[in-house]
Amino acid sequence: MATARLDYVAPWWTYWLHNFPHFNFFFQPIDNTFKPEEASYQQSLIFLACVGAVGLGLSLLVLTVYLICLCCCCKDMDEDSKRPETCCVTWVAIITGLIMCSAVGVGFYGNSETNDGVYQLTYSLYNANHTLGGINNLVAGSLGDTETGLKQHLERLDEIFSTSADYLKTLRFMQLMVGNIIRELTALPDISKANVDLAAIADQTAFIEYYRWLNYLLLLILDLVICLAMCLGMAKQSRWLLITIMTFVALSLILSWASLGASTATAVGTSDFCVSPDKFIVNQTKDFLSADVAHYYLFCSPNLQNPFQQSLTICQRSLTTMQLQIQGLLQFSVPFFPTAERDLLGIQRLLNSTEFSVHQLTALLDCRGLHKDYLDSLMGVCYDGVEGLLYLSLFSLLAACALSAMLCAVFRVWTLMASRDKEYDDIDEEDPFNPDARRMSYNPRRSNVHSFCSYTSSLGSVASLHPPPNPTTAPPEYMNQSMLFGGSPRYENVPLIGRGSPPPSYSPSMRTTYLSMTDAQIRHFGTDFQV
Repeated sequence: MATARLDYVAPWWTYWLHNFPHFNFFFQPIDNTFKPEEASYQQSLIFLACVGAVGLGLSLLVLTVYLICLCCCCKDMDEDSKRPETCCVTWVAIITGLIMCSAVGVGFYGNSETNDGVYQLTYSLYNANHTLGGINNLVAGSLGDTETGLKQHLERLDEIFSTSADYLKTLRFMQLMVGNIIRELTALPDISKANVDLAAIADQTAFIEYYRWLNYLLLLILDLVICLAMCLGMAKQSRWLLITIMTFVALSLILSWASLGASTATAVGTSDFCVSPDKFIVNQTKDFLSADVAHYYLFCSPNLQNPFQQSLTICQRSLTTMQLQIQGLLQFSVPFFPTAERDLLGIQRLLNSTEFSVHQLTALLDCRGLHKDYLDSLMGVCYDGVEGLLYLSLFSLLAACALSAMLCAVFRVWTLMASRDKEYDDIDEEDPFNPDARRMSYNPRRSNVHSFCSYTSSLGSVASLHPPPNPTTAPPEYMNQSMLFGGSPRYENVPLIGRGSPPPSYSPSMRTTYLSMTDAQIRHFGTDFQV
């Protein structure tokens, strides 16, 4: 029962990428046929890779313009616009984080798809390499047995049968059959070079893919860490953390644009190959494989005849004929020439092993095995591989845009922090709600205030606390009450009379002290504290 043959059809995205314009360094259009050995085609791929450099330049230009506008246009920001600006920065950071997380998810999927495609390619190459290696070993083993073993036995039999003309005629016929086998085995194409090339390509591809996968994985992890650090830095508003974030964001921005250029150039080059892979392989193998052999394995069509069928048939018929001749000699010559039995049995064993090798060689030279490996490699590269590269390109583009917006948000947070610090510097040091003023009030070296709660306090102590009052203005009542009730000027517990502040709330101990004033204290401090 015949099995259905699988055909390769290039996916639509390879045609879309194949139609990308190809220019050399002089901006001249060139042919988009996959020719990696030509300098003009290499220049076209490098030209496509420069897309990342152009994107990086545009990002830096936008960031520079935004930074200039931020420095020049935000100096006159009023108090009412601070709250909307903070909300805007917060929403920008949230949206940027969501875009970055989405980009990282796309990147993980694309990295996995590309790795799967390259793994399928290397697996198929190793499998095809194993098949070609088996063909080489069988051909070499059969030639060795035929050229050395059979010829030696026939030479000894020629000496033994030297007196019998009939047996010598049979030996000449067998030598003719051996010559046919050697000629047909030698006529088989030497595919040892293809075997070595496939192994080298598979090893190099696996080596490059491992480091490509690892670099993208580290870049994805770096972007996730940047997102988390961005949230932490904006929440804590730490300057050193923001500086660290800006450094790593700039590094990741450069890497993202570089990866975009590299993945785009690789995807376009691979698509150029995937659109017409047969033509490229025929051109690469024309030095050691004929066109009909290459087409037989690339297309494996029932209409194509096996180019090795005739040689294998001649080998099989020659071996069968020699087997019949050896059986006849064993039956009729051994009674008369007993010494010939050993060589005849040796020839029979060599013929059996050679016939088995020819059967294996016939199975390995069939196009179905190598053609399946060829299709699997194309499916891995052109479907999973190119699709993964497209997702990696999308990840790089989204990550680059998100990182640029993240830098803008960090710049804005930095300016808001600088504005906040400037407002703190503008606070009056004599303001009773200023934390620095409170700390200064507790410093005994910077204050000459004495307690008014003792009878030994003098009026000069009161004068040292505050400048002499205007004759028309009464001394500040909250200072006297502070000295009276607490002994230390804690401004949170005293009323700010005359400043439009709400009336204070007194503790029970303060009110008890206030009501227990004696006449002497009233005469000493005046009538300022009478109810």
